[in-house]
Amino acid sequence: MALFGNLTDRLADTFKNLRGKGKLSPADIDGTVREIRRALLEADVALEVVKEFTGRVRDRALGDEVSKSLNPAQQVVQIVNDELVTILGGEARRIQFAKSGPTVIMLAGLQGAGKTTLAGKLAKWLKSEGHTPMLVAADLQRPNAVTQLQVVGEQAGVAVYAPEPGNGKGDPVRVAKDALKEANRKQYDVVIVDTAGRLGVDAELMKQAANIRKAVDPDEVLFVIDAMIGQDAVTTARAFQEGVDFTGVVLSKLDGDARGGAALSVASVTGRPILFASTGESLDDFEPFYPDRMASRILDLGDILTLIETAQKNFDEEESRRVAEKFATDTFTLEDFLGQMQQLKNMGSIKNMLGMLPGAKGMRQQLDNFDESEITRTEAIIQSMTLQERRVPKLLNGSRRVRIARGSGTTVTEVNALVNRFDQAAKMMRTVARGGTPQIPGMGPIPGQKFGGAKQQPKKKGSKSGNPAKRAAENAALAAPKAAVAGSGFGIGSTPGGPSEEELASLQKFLGR
Repeated sequence: MALFGNLTDRLADTFKNLRGKGKLSPADIDGTVREIRRALLEADVALEVVKEFTGRVRDRALGDEVSKSLNPAQQVVQIVNDELVTILGGEARRIQFAKSGPTVIMLAGLQGAGKTTLAGKLAKWLKSEGHTPMLVAADLQRPNAVTQLQVVGEQAGVAVYAPEPGNGKGDPVRVAKDALKEANRKQYDVVIVDTAGRLGVDAELMKQAANIRKAVDPDEVLFVIDAMIGQDAVTTARAFQEGVDFTGVVLSKLDGDARGGAALSVASVTGRPILFASTGESLDDFEPFYPDRMASRILDLGDILTLIETAQKNFDEEESRRVAEKFATDTFTLEDFLGQMQQLKNMGSIKNMLGMLPGAKGMRQQLDNFDESEITRTEAIIQSMTLQERRVPKLLNGSRRVRIARGSGTTVTEVNALVNRFDQAAKMMRTVARGGTPQIPGMGPIPGQKFGGAKQQPKKKGSKSGNPAKRAAENAALAAPKAAVAGSGFGIGSTPGGPSEEELASLQKFLGR
C-alpha cells in the first residue's frame, strides 16, 4: 500500500539492526524505540499517540518477554505489531444494524474527503452483503453534488432519493426526514444520508449536521476523513466529535502517497473505531477495516486473509477446478487464459494484491514500476484472435500474428512475446498440477525439490575417492544428519510461530481441502 510505504521501509530498516543479536541490551532497545519514534513522527502521526505508543513498546521490550525470548528481535517485532493493533482500534467492529425498520447511516466530514463517492462504495458493498440500500442526497450546497450522487448510485446499482436539485436550493433536514418515509414505503433496509461538507470546520457546518442527526436519529454516524491530510486529521476529528459526534470512522484515499498519520492517529485520539477503508477510485476499492491486518501490512508481514477473501469472492470455484484439470491434461488454451485474466482483473488492483504478500517491501520498486495496463493490452491481443487460434496457438503463423497485432493496436513483437510467455506459463503450471516444482526461467530448479514424473537414481553410499583421508571425510559428511533451516525467507518479516490457525484454515478452505 503506497500510503504506508515510507513508514514500512523505516520500520523494516530499524528491525534489521536487531537481527542476529542473541540478547538485546537496554541500549539496543532504546535505540530501536528512538528510531520507531522518528519513523512515526515522519509519518505525521499525532505526537501524543507517538509518545503513548513508544512508551508501551519500551516498557514491554525491557520486560521479561524479550529478555527470556529465544529470538529477541522477532519478539520486539511482535510487540510493535500488538501495539500498532491497539492504536488502530484493537478489535474490528462492523456496522450496527437496526433491529426494526431501516438502518440509517449518516456520513459526515469536510468537503473533498470523498463522502459522495464513498456513499456509493458503501451502498455497493452493502448490496453485495444482501442488503437493499438507498442513497439520500442531503448535500444541497456543493455544486452538482446531487447529480454526482445520482451518477454514483447508478454505477453502484442502488436507488437514490433526490427530491431537491441542490446547488444551494432545498432543506437538507426535510429531505432526510422524507427519505425515511420513502425507505419504509419501498422497504429499503439501509438508508445512507450524504451530508454537506465545508472546506474547513465552521459553526454552520456543525449546526446543519447536528440538525440532520437529530431529525433522523441515525444508527451509525460515520466520519469520513482523508487519510492524506496528516496532523489536521486530529483537529478535524475532535471538532466533529464535539459538534456532531460520530460512532465510527471511514478512511478515504488510502491508495495515496501521503505519510498516513491520520490512519494511525484518529482511532486512538477519538476512541472511535475505524470501520471501513477506501483504497482506490473504483467503487469496488472498498473494504472493512481490520486493525490486525493493517498492522501486518505496515510491518511488511503481509495480509494473507484479505487476499484469500478477495480471491474467494471473485473466483468461481467450479471454473477454477475445471482450469486445474486442463492444466493437468495439457489442454489449457489462450481462451482459458483470457477467462482467468478477466477474473483476476475483477479482484482489483494487482499492485494492491501483491502488496498483501509477506515481504512485499523487497519488491517495492518492481511494484511501483508495474504497468497494470499491460493486462489490458494482453487482453486485447487475445480478443483479436479467432476462437480457433485461441484454442490451438500452433496455428499462429507469421501472417496471422501480423493481423492480430493490427487488430489489437500492438506490435508483432508483443504478440510473439505473449505467445512465448503463455507457452512457458502453461509448462510451469502443468508441472505444478502433476505434483512437481517448476523450473523458473533464469533461476534453474529449486534445490531439494522433486519434479513430477522424474525418478531420482538412488545415491550410492560411501565415496569413490582414491584418497583414504578424503574418502573418510566424505563418508562422515554423508552420514551426518542435515540441519533444519530455521527462520523466514523474509528475515524479520515473519511472526513467531508461523501462520496463525485462522490463516491456515482460510487457506485450506480456499484450496478446497
